[in-house]
Amino acid sequence: MITNPLAIIAILLATTLFVPMICRKIRIPSIVGFIIVGICIGQNGWHLISGGDVIQTLGKIGMLYIMLQAGIEVDINDFRQQRGRATIFGLYSFLFPFGLGFITSLLLGYDWITSALLGAMYGSHTLMTYPIVNRYGVQKNEAVNIAIGGTMLSISLALFVLALLRNFDAVETVTIPLWRQLFRIALTLLHILVIFPKVAQRFFKRWSDPTTGFMVVMTLMTVSAWMAEWCGLEAILGAFICGVAMNKLVPNLSPVMQRINFVGNNLFVPLFLIGVGMMIDVSVLWSGWATLIIAVVMIATKLAGKWLAAWLAQKSFGLQAVERQLIFGLTHATAAGTLAIVTVGYETGIFGPEILNASILMILVLCTSASFVTEYSAKQLALQEAARLEADKADNSWLLMTVGENRHYELKELSELSELNEPVFTSESDWSEAMNLINRQSKAALIYHPQQPLNTISRILVAVPRYAEKEHDFISCFGLIRRLSSQLGAKVVFFTNEETQKVLQAFCLRKGKYLRASYREMEDWEDALMIAKQMTRDDLIILINARPSTPSYNPLFEQVPDMLSRFFSDHSYMLIYPEQETGNAIPDLLTGDTTQASRTWKIVSALKRWAVSFQQR
Repeated sequence: MITNPLAIIAILLATTLFVPMICRKIRIPSIVGFIIVGICIGQNGWHLISGGDVIQTLGKIGMLYIMLQAGIEVDINDFRQQRGRATIFGLYSFLFPFGLGFITSLLLGYDWITSALLGAMYGSHTLMTYPIVNRYGVQKNEAVNIAIGGTMLSISLALFVLALLRNFDAVETVTIPLWRQLFRIALTLLHILVIFPKVAQRFFKRWSDPTTGFMVVMTLMTVSAWMAEWCGLEAILGAFICGVAMNKLVPNLSPVMQRINFVGNNLFVPLFLIGVGMMIDVSVLWSGWATLIIAVVMIATKLAGKWLAAWLAQKSFGLQAVERQLIFGLTHATAAGTLAIVTVGYETGIFGPEILNASILMILVLCTSASFVTEYSAKQLALQEAARLEADKADNSWLLMTVGENRHYELKELSELSELNEPVFTSESDWSEAMNLINRQSKAALIYHPQQPLNTISRILVAVPRYAEKEHDFISCFGLIRRLSSQLGAKVVFFTNEETQKVLQAFCLRKGKYLRASYREMEDWEDALMIAKQMTRDDLIILINARPSTPSYNPLFEQVPDMLSRFFSDHSYMLIYPEQETGNAIPDLLTGDTTQASRTWKIVSALKRWAVSFQQR
């Protein structure tokens, strides 16, 4: 057995390097490869290394990583839209496996406490195959959001049953009073959901580099996991709740998230899977029939319960067959929750060694089957979505600009979060040069004034002028706002007139492109300053403008630069210009009229001309 720490680290790092390469060659999921390697090199295999404290700690961090990533990558807008379905599926996913597990365990001769704890183990699941979904880019799919939302409820219910049975009188453990434990749980949730996001936001505002952001998230994840254990819950639940709390501050395409995915997927998660493999003792397969029979019953019960939950979700919500398969693949893998329950059950004497060994065997089989099912269904779903996107593909050529200071990094981050296709970046020294450049071009343009990091934005206030929906490429501007809101988890408030509001409401409710938004009445563009009365410190201001001779053009647009510098200089803001059709001036064919200068604008313009002439005297 190798005992040198450097040699052990070298073996583990070499494993994380070569196993994915070999798995791609032989066409099996790398998750399975890491577990098999753990079996081979562990104390129950070739005994090259032992599962010491270091490996166990790193593996536990990998387990927390999986839950953190799942929480961060939940699309908050889509999840809010699917919260009812997610709750229903969560009940499906827990109650049916729990009921089947309770009955089969009683038939095997176990008492009701053991049967209930086994049922809770069947009801839980771990999103181990979520990286596969992420790799194929279908994590925004409705079925994925339902599965992840259901995971929140099923894990919570399973760990709640574990806490109850662990504190039951038959279990000889010293526990704290229930009221004190409930107080600790409330205090933990207050810190994770309320205080930690505010702490992270302050760090992101003061230190905007991705490395600092990564360390902040990692620190809060470990503290959340520790606090969850302190209040009698499991660490994985704390990490998952932390991920949900950090969702708005860590957009999926941000540099911070890229570092989290890189470190997790290439180091901690593989070490966790290797640790799972090292726990498996393959010798139990031929030492007797008891463990094998129990394992077969456990696997069949888990598969039946989770498939029934996925089938009911498909019938209840009108999903496709491939989406049902994806839900089944995501929710029948088991590792973190099962390991937590079986470990506690074994340590407290509820479970015997045969259940422990059968549980590890169940983990191997279900992780393998879940990997294949998720891989196949995610690939099929990705092909379907790619075909739809290809059919709806539009030209995303944008001109992104800053005025004054060159802020190329912020423009690049904005383009990545907005999913723009190869935009052009530029910077102009003053507003007159910027407006001249925009008026000389027909492509969609955006002027960005970054006052604070995008991931600290909590709300987006958008002023939309009358007839903006009649612009040639208004849908692209709306799509940019929708994608940015989705990445930031920020609510959108539209300020516009009644007619344009109806069009925006229809855009926001499209299937697959849902946008959580509210609306404020703004009849004329001269009322745009009403935004200044309602904005808060962490708001992003977006003004939809237009070039001359376009349907929504208003002469007051000429005063926008002065208005921004006077009233919005302390906030992040954007000016968006929809793409203009090339050729001659564009008449408003739909309304048959042109926008006239308002009386207020005429008075302001006259006063401005008088002031200029007075200064020249």
